[in-house]
Amino acid sequence: MPAPLPWYLRARLKPRQLLLLVALAEEGNIHRASELLRMAQPGASKLLKDLEDMLGVELFERHSRGMRPTWYGDSLIRHARMVLATLEEAGEELESLKAGKFGRVGVGSVTSPGVSLLPAAISLAKREQPYLQISVHIETSDVLVERLSRGELDMVIGRVVERHDSSLLRFERLADEPVSVIARAGHPLLNASDLSLPKLQQAQWVIPPVGSVLRHPFDVMFRQAGLEGPQVVVESASLLFITNMLQESDFIAVVASDIARYYAKHGMVAILPVQLPCEMEAFGLVLRKDRLLSPAASKVLKALRMTASSMYGVALKNEEPR
Repeated sequence: MPAPLPWYLRARLKPRQLLLLVALAEEGNIHRASELLRMAQPGASKLLKDLEDMLGVELFERHSRGMRPTWYGDSLIRHARMVLATLEEAGEELESLKAGKFGRVGVGSVTSPGVSLLPAAISLAKREQPYLQISVHIETSDVLVERLSRGELDMVIGRVVERHDSSLLRFERLADEPVSVIARAGHPLLNASDLSLPKLQQAQWVIPPVGSVLRHPFDVMFRQAGLEGPQVVVESASLLFITNMLQESDFIAVVASDIARYYAKHGMVAILPVQLPCEMEAFGLVLRKDRLLSPAASKVLKALRMTASSMYGVALKNEEPR
């Protein structure tokens, strides 16, 4: 017995109907939406009515001041946006291939793996396919995962924060993120033999801002030791500001250990001889479950997994998200 036709074939779903749904959601008015799509208003109204009749649901509530999506409409509009974004990417990918390029890939990363894992992985991918077009975005996890959800990035190295719908995301844990205390070269604390939390509490600090991934464990570390946090502080997440502030003063700062080693290797800071009972939650590869990667993105993902396995000692299956 032949399989039944998919609903979108039975409904004779047209790309213009998807465009109309999105335009109506954005404009809230059939006249403005039809103008935006360069359609006659009667034709736009018929496209919408045909779709609603086929689906057997009302997609928009009609009001005197315009139109507002129903729950059915909101659901279909969300998927329409994803379908249209995928079609747009397909066109760009084909044009790129016709131009002799292998494809374009957007990768987002939080700072620590951005200075350690990502350069090595991209170098590996470029050795295998020099014509890959790769754009790298270093940001906080919440910004990156939001861009991944909108289809602006193919993959992210970061964390899935609470406000994102994790049911649509796949997280592959890579590594915990220990922290180090950094200071300028020649700082008096570099020669201290017993750097304890009480002594560090008396120092001048550049600390992460409230709401950042490191601020909570930093505060908890002092509370669990029965101490108040440092009293002389400056709050900043800018590494450029932090490194310059340390060079100009006796302030110290806490950053991810990978970042500390990077700046210490280039002589910009020194790492204090102390191991803090503090670390950020693990970061990992974040992918969308509902999106197949392009051949170019698959090549970069394979390089990331191979490099991460070597760098962090994790076993990652080199397979597409399903």
